[in-house]
Amino acid sequence: MPNAIPEHSLDRDCTTLARHVLQQLQSFGADAQDLSAIMGRIALAGKLIARRLSRAGLVDDALGFTGEMNVQGESVKKMDVYANEVFISVFKQSGLVCRLASEEMEKPYYIPENCPIGRYTLLYDPIDGSSNVDINLNVGSIFAIRQQSGDDLDGEAQDLLQQTGRTQIAAGYILYGPATILVYSLGAGVHSFFLDPSLGEFILAQENIRIPVHGPIYSANEGNFWQWDEAIRDYTRYVHRHEGYTARYSGALVGDIHRILTQGGVFLYPGTAKNPEGKLRLLYETAPLAFLVEQAGGKASDGRQSLLDLIPGRLHQRTPLFIGSPEDVSLVESFIQERERRSS
Repeated sequence: MPNAIPEHSLDRDCTTLARHVLQQLQSFGADAQDLSAIMGRIALAGKLIARRLSRAGLVDDALGFTGEMNVQGESVKKMDVYANEVFISVFKQSGLVCRLASEEMEKPYYIPENCPIGRYTLLYDPIDGSSNVDINLNVGSIFAIRQQSGDDLDGEAQDLLQQTGRTQIAAGYILYGPATILVYSLGAGVHSFFLDPSLGEFILAQENIRIPVHGPIYSANEGNFWQWDEAIRDYTRYVHRHEGYTARYSGALVGDIHRILTQGGVFLYPGTAKNPEGKLRLLYETAPLAFLVEQAGGKASDGRQSLLDLIPGRLHQRTPLFIGSPEDVSLVESFIQERERRSS
């Protein structure tokens, strides 16, 4: 048949996110079914948020600020609230997740009816880069799945403060742009899916993504240049003086990370004189992205050690972030080490 569809193309088109998770786990057991279902619920949240974003200018109370401040002391966007409530709603009465922890909530949100059987915690940033929503630029959601340990009888989620990022079972992000893309890892490579609106399904786009060892992109908010430590300013001067580098910064972490994951380079969000720990949260942003990028052969650091080796001291702990191609992250670290050597 001259017009027959190649078998490999049809097979990829039929590889949905749920099917792919089960293939990754090489099991149809209870644990595999649970993780597949959790990823399916995350995908549903992504579809709902993507739909809201596509109609944001046409519906009431979708754009602008609420007038409130979140636990981080930041102004809350209406889309932040909506996206956070979406994640809660899709996991209610699912029997899958006992706790949800988000940067928009001071304490974890418990779903008591799930807790007897839901052995997992979902950590997430519901809308990263929400300042881009009102001007129709890309935004994203970041997520991580962790096993719940202990009974958590006091409701303080102390087990989350006793684990490194290497205990994450899965992590990923959803990028809302011209297309909606979901990228995830279960600890066996990094895989991307495009949302096919005609099917309402996330369909496999690429398996086993590998980040280039070196890339031309450096992504940082250079408006903070004079607030950075001298080591980061030294690195920035270095890339300004050498050919082969190009600056790209969107103000949306997920969009910038996705670019670097596919094209190579480094994303920098260092501490400043005002915020020496930086502004990004370890549990909801930097550790999940570090898990993902390391699975793709990249590197993620706070400037001194791997982010996946950090144990949080508090639920909303912040960290600097240097993430991307291994050679480029190591170069940034070398400037930090050299400055510390001179100071000692």
